[in-house]
Amino acid sequence: MKYIPDFSDVIAASELISPYINQTPVMTSRQLNALAGVDLFFKCENFQKVGAFKFRGATNAVMNLTEAERTSGVVTHSSGNHAAALAHAAVSRGVKAFIVMPETAPEVKRKAVSGYGAEITFCKPTLEARENTAAAIIQQTGATLVHPYNNFYVIAGQGTAALDMLAHCRFLDAIVAPVGGGGLLSGTAIAAKGINKKILVYGAEPVMADDAFRSMREGKILPSVNPKTIADGLLTSLCERTFSVIQENVNAILTVSEEAIIKAMMLIWERMKIVIEPSSATVLAAVMENKKVFEGKKTGLIISGGNVDLKNLPF
Repeated sequence: MKYIPDFSDVIAASELISPYINQTPVMTSRQLNALAGVDLFFKCENFQKVGAFKFRGATNAVMNLTEAERTSGVVTHSSGNHAAALAHAAVSRGVKAFIVMPETAPEVKRKAVSGYGAEITFCKPTLEARENTAAAIIQQTGATLVHPYNNFYVIAGQGTAALDMLAHCRFLDAIVAPVGGGGLLSGTAIAAKGINKKILVYGAEPVMADDAFRSMREGKILPSVNPKTIADGLLTSLCERTFSVIQENVNAILTVSEEAIIKAMMLIWERMKIVIEPSSATVLAAVMENKKVFEGKKTGLIISGGNVDLKNLPF
């Protein structure tokens, strides 16, 4: 088994999952083009099943289980979109899903995961507690761990968003994706460079959670330490798998302020009339704060998801 997917693995993932995922649109906005000073193309994964790109990778991982693995089920630890994605991808295919969630997880996320039919186990809100609880479930059930980003099939599946986008927008000069653990950005880079080696690939990251930026600068993984950002989907650190892809294929990580994230989120809500979460807004914020970088370049932005607490908006 290869450690890191290549372009052929993203193609295989696309062929495998296409009957089960939403074919999300690529949208444009003349008003946002004018404000950014560049032609922008938004790949709207907020319209994906479970409201996020995560369903792509989770579906690819489930579809590649062996028959024995299907029988034992899958397990992950997540309080966000990956939990819902794996629950839906697994249970809808007759595979039992065990989800470890911190006891501090918002009620809306608990309801989403349980609504898809997963069995939830709550734990203390620490990485150690999450990993230990998942390990105990694996020992008890024999379930297969499907990590949110440190997983071959998950990365290949996430890359299909960029693959789909470039099938319709082969003229793109640059593409921007948010970066947390790096599953989406590494998959995006593999897909984009596989289609066009000259395309520029950028990661967008909150300056208040800039571990990927610092890791790229130092040439080694520097873990996220006490990140404080409204982009709650981007709090995790890179792993060796995603970092190696990003190091080789991503042109730069662009950091953005909390104010820029909020402003970009508002602009997309107001001008495009679509609901996105703060993590998704980082890509537009990166363009708005780095206009010279994108000047004259047709730029694709991956809108990663639209799962937001409507009772707790940042604006």
